[in-house]
Order: sequence, then C-alpha cells, then structure tokens
Amino acid sequence: MSQSGVLNGEFFMMGDIACAEGAISAGCRFFAGYPITPATEVAERMSYRMPEVGGTYIQMEDELGSMAAVLGASWGGVKAMTATSGPGFSLMMENLGLGIMTETPCVLVNVQRAGPSTGLPTLAAQGDMMQARWGTHGPYEIIALAPSSPQELFDLTIKAFNLSEKYRLPVLVMTDAEVGHMTEKVVIPPPEEIELYLRRLATVSPEEYLPFKANEDLVPPMANFGQGYRFHATGLTHDERGYPATADDSAQWALIQRLIDKIQVNKHDIIQLEEDGLEDAEVIICSYGISARTAMWPMELARKEGIKVGLLRLVTVWPFPEERVRELAGKAKAFVVPELNWGQISLEVERCAAGQAEVILVPHPGGDIHEPGRVLEAIREAARR
Repeated sequence: MSQSGVLNGEFFMMGDIACAEGAISAGCRFFAGYPITPATEVAERMSYRMPEVGGTYIQMEDELGSMAAVLGASWGGVKAMTATSGPGFSLMMENLGLGIMTETPCVLVNVQRAGPSTGLPTLAAQGDMMQARWGTHGPYEIIALAPSSPQELFDLTIKAFNLSEKYRLPVLVMTDAEVGHMTEKVVIPPPEEIELYLRRLATVSPEEYLPFKANEDLVPPMANFGQGYRFHATGLTHDERGYPATADDSAQWALIQRLIDKIQVNKHDIIQLEEDGLEDAEVIICSYGISARTAMWPMELARKEGIKVGLLRLVTVWPFPEERVRELAGKAKAFVVPELNWGQISLEVERCAAGQAEVILVPHPGGDIHEPGRVLEAIREAARR
C-alpha cells in the first residue's frame, strides 16, 4: 500500500473488491449507496477504504438518494461513485437522467442479477443491458462498459472515471454476479503508472463563466461549487447559462443535439473491442461480460472441427460499435450472440447486420452461465447456413 492508502501489487481478489480498488486508484473519494446483492461487497469495501484514503462513504436510505448524493458530490469537485443491482438500478434511472442533463461526471456500477423483480438475488444475469441504454427518458447517449474478469473490473472502473470526466456524463460499468463474485489474480499498478483524466476546469473569470457553454469538442469546462462561480444546474432544458429555456424548442434542439454529438463524434475514442480471428471468420461470436468468456472454449472446439470462427467481444457496449458490426456483416455468414437474457444486444447486432448476415441468439434467463455445448451447437448451426 502506498503512503496515500492506494493499493499496488498482485492480489487474489474478488471482482467487486477489484471494482472498489479501481475506483480508489482512479481518484474516487465519495461513495453513496444502499446494500443490494450481489453489489454489496463494493459498498462494504468502500465503507472502510474511503476513510483510509481521505474519502467519504455514506449509506443512503435508498437508491434514489444514493444517485442524488453522487451527483451533488461530483458538483462539489469530488470523483464519486455508486454501485447497485437490478432493482436498485431501476430506482436510479430518474437521477441518471438528471446527471445526463446536467452533464455531471460520475460512475454507476451495476452488478447484474437475474430478474424480473427480486428474481435470483445471488445469481448472475445480463438483463439490464437495454435498460442501461434506454432506462431514463428522452433522447440521450450513454457510455457503458462490460468487464469479463476481476482484472477488467479494476481496469474498466478506472476507464469509466476517465470517460466520465472527459465527456461530462455518468458512465455505467455493467458487470454481473459471476464476474463480481469471481476471485482471480488482479494486478494493481503503482499510482504514478495509472493514467488519469483530470477534470477540465473553468479558466475564465466568474463574471465570464457560462457553465454549459461548450468548447469545440462539445464538452463544457466545469467549475466546482464553492470556487466562486455562479451556477444554475437544472434538469429543465436550459441555455448556456444553465437557466431554464422552455418557451420554444430551439434550446431543446441545441442542447440535445450537443449531448448526443459529444458521444457520437468521439466514438473512436470511447469504444473498446477485443477481436480474435476475425480476418477470415465465417462465423462471429459477438458477446460481452461473462457470456463472452464462456464462449471461448466452444470457439476453440469449433476451430478444431475446421469451422472458421472468430470473436468480437464488446468491452464497450454503449455506444454500440455499429460501424464495425456492419463491416463484419458484409464478410461473415452469421453472428452467434450468447447473452444471459432473452435477447437484448442480439437485437442491436441484428439491426446492424441488416440482413447481410444471420444472427443466432443463444439465450439464457440467468441464474447460471451458458453450457458450452449450447454455444458450440449454435456455432455449428451458423456454419451450416
């Protein structure tokens, strides 16, 4: 442990704990949350690690308050995070929208479990992927990352903080109970070796400052509460001053277009993919999180049978890598999409494939992971088409 209380070295670590340590390494110094299986270990770890690094931990009365507290802490100049699972994620949706509208950097971790409703609290699923994209109301863009290991839970939590600060919005880490409760080797670099994106603060005088006036990259510099700048942060449609502008739709056009464009025009910087054997693949496994990991062995078995099969792993799920999927659809016969739901991201693959390649969903209601034989049979079926 460094003098600042930040860990470094090699550890045998649970995914949820790796997530908490990733947040601390990223500079997170505020956590607000409410206990919920299977994300509770993130909160437990933060409850005693925050005081060790000079941060603040608050157990709120519910998930609505948790997300609100995180937004407020961020406006105070602190990197802030919460963690939850399906039912709590649903409760956070309204304040997630507030964070998008007020362009508030923060991180929301969802350790997904099987639903609907209370479902299977201790068992994995990936049923919140479309909710991550469309759960709050109105037109907007979101960034969501999908770790496949405890090491990635550490690494991608750091990336989530960097993206949230760079593009000024809440960023989602969409993991699951299997990865969150998995224990594996996690390497934590020394703090000086971790690349961090620092918040772009206002450089003009308080008299000149407009809190929502964007630069050429479409992201406004952000002054923090208490620095002498005047703010008006509202969930209403607002102008560059932050003042409500609800009398005509020109302000809505300008604001929403920018909120969408600041993500869309920077997709090349945001989207991260893992590709394996796609050069001559006739069948492409497109998956994410634990489901992509369970597809690795069936892929190797299929290759031994002479099937040309590759992997497109979505490390970034939102924004969706439309261009890459369309490109691959023009070369391959079919996509095989294993996911722990009844078909969510498979619909995006099908939309982008646009009839150029078939899409074969390998569904699973959650509670367990895919049996390798089901994925292998789907690969064989795709190869026969």
